[in-house]
Amino acid sequence: MSTDQPQSLDPDLVEQTKQHIRSLVNEIAQLARTDISPQEFYAEFLSRVVSALAAVGGVVWTTDDDGRLALQYQINLQKTGLADDEAAQAGHSRLLSKVMSSGEPMLIPANSGSDDDEQAANKTDYLLVIGPLSTDIETVGVVEVFQRPDAGLNTQKGYLRFLMQMCDLAAEFIKSRQLRHFTDRQVLWTQLEEFSRTVHSSLEPRQAAYTIANEGRRLIECDRVSVAIRRGSKCTVEAISGQDLFDKRSNIVRLLGKLATAVVVTGEPVWYSGDTSNMAPQVEDAIQEYIDESHSKTVAVLPLVRQERPKEEKELNEQDQSEEPVGALIVEQIEDSRIPETMLQRVEVVSTHSSIALANAMEHQNLFLMPVWRAIGNATWMLKVRTLPKTISVAILVVGILLGLIFWPANFALEADGELTPVQQRDVFARVDGTVADVFVKHGEKIKENTLLAKLRNTDLEVAITDILGRKTTTHQQILSVQRSLLSSRHISIEEQNRLSGELLELKQQLKSLDAQLKLYQKKKEELNVDSPSDGIIVTWDVFDKLIHRPVQRGQVLMQVANPEGLWELELRMPEDRMGHIVDAQRKLGDDLKVTFILATNPNEVFEGRIKEIHYNAEVRGEDGNTVLIEVSLDKDKMPDLRPGSEVTAKVYCGRRSIGYVYLHDLFAFVQRILFRL
Repeated sequence: MSTDQPQSLDPDLVEQTKQHIRSLVNEIAQLARTDISPQEFYAEFLSRVVSALAAVGGVVWTTDDDGRLALQYQINLQKTGLADDEAAQAGHSRLLSKVMSSGEPMLIPANSGSDDDEQAANKTDYLLVIGPLSTDIETVGVVEVFQRPDAGLNTQKGYLRFLMQMCDLAAEFIKSRQLRHFTDRQVLWTQLEEFSRTVHSSLEPRQAAYTIANEGRRLIECDRVSVAIRRGSKCTVEAISGQDLFDKRSNIVRLLGKLATAVVVTGEPVWYSGDTSNMAPQVEDAIQEYIDESHSKTVAVLPLVRQERPKEEKELNEQDQSEEPVGALIVEQIEDSRIPETMLQRVEVVSTHSSIALANAMEHQNLFLMPVWRAIGNATWMLKVRTLPKTISVAILVVGILLGLIFWPANFALEADGELTPVQQRDVFARVDGTVADVFVKHGEKIKENTLLAKLRNTDLEVAITDILGRKTTTHQQILSVQRSLLSSRHISIEEQNRLSGELLELKQQLKSLDAQLKLYQKKKEELNVDSPSDGIIVTWDVFDKLIHRPVQRGQVLMQVANPEGLWELELRMPEDRMGHIVDAQRKLGDDLKVTFILATNPNEVFEGRIKEIHYNAEVRGEDGNTVLIEVSLDKDKMPDLRPGSEVTAKVYCGRRSIGYVYLHDLFAFVQRILFRL
């Protein structure tokens, strides 16, 4: 500002000073229109005001939540000496309060005011230029400038006018910020109202968890929110924001559930932003494992607990005890490790509402027979006047259907699978061990009894026969040699003749034994020829490729021969659990129950037969499980294109029963087994 003797100043310097002040004012005006934090604004604002006034320093004071003045920013406050004089501090505080209450700017000379403790005073060596920061509603603070006391009165008034203009600009910043704050709060309240409405709208735990995760993430404005529900001693992740479906067995979800379990056990919320030094060991291990997998920078895990309501009057003065946690709320920031104050407040709000909503849903789900009560409650619409005629009509229809199922008779037949086979069907066995050397028949070929079907080779048998023949030759030569020796008896003694005679008898006996063995081996060799046991056709498919050069053992089935000209029958595989119905039907209708069946090769025609025999033993047969074989006689003349092994679907007639029992007898049997086990 100018002095009281402008005629002594350089005009150029005055113009430069004015330009500098205008520049500072423009900068302050621009700052007032920006969206920066109050701390940044007050620092930039005060430095420019002090520079424009060429002052020693200054302070910006604003009111806190309790209505008391708090220092926001200061320049050279220590030069005033207020910090060393408590009495001066008290007088200075009353001076600021006076400006706050009056809302008027003040010029306070240096070392002014009385020594009375109840009076406002300026005990500093500087002129105090004080301007209020006022909005349209209230005064929210003051700006104080420490100026040198040697300026004239007009100059001091100029200081005050300039400060008031700057305070007006600062007030515009405050009003704009308040407006934005009120707008943000209005948006927040709208979001909170929407969150409260949606989170309490469902009493189904899974739906409630899904709503908490997705709506909570929008309200908190974080990267991800997850909800874990406690079941027993463990927590399972039930919902993750932005994901309708997820794999609960995945490693990251499993570790998140482990972390939620560890935090719920402690009952204390956990905030992680890089430091785990103050955490319990089990929580620290769990969160480190999860961070290594998810790479999140900030993780907050809050147990969801609803405070227990007092039940008796005597408990009103006692300290409230918390219920067991029903789950946990997990909030994550993937890239940012900072935890803003607004985020803490919103997380607290979401946690409070989520605790109540999830606790209500879990309590509702755990009510006894809740699905039954829900179904009954949903059925009340049927008794309203508008729907009552329809309800009665439907009820009559249902009763009619039930009566029909109980009293309307129908044929009761049990279904089974089977195959068509000739009665005269023989298996061809290998009579000795060997290797198939040749096969002389093929599939479908008609043969006669004793027809050579295949020939085996047994190397051991051939070696044995060759050995017998060699031994027999040797023995025969020995006999001839002994006989020649006996013919020349005049040259040998009687003892030698007796010895040779005994040896000759022994050799002849040995030769007889070798002849007997050779006959047995020859007979066994004849068994290498595989003959047909009866007339018929070869029903084994691709018999040559299956048997040629194949080693076989005695008793092994090589092929099958069937006589299609003889009688035919069905072999049904009846499930064991249906045999009780067949036994009852045989007692009432006779042993030869009627059987209707269709062939897989001719499904358009139905044929009939009669039960001939039921096997006593039940055996496991492939995919059919435990079954009983039933043989059914039939008239082959009425059946075209008979093929051995043809698949058959048959029904065994078991009399007349109610139509409901006919279609639901398997269900009745299942219920009876369950009741018997109970």
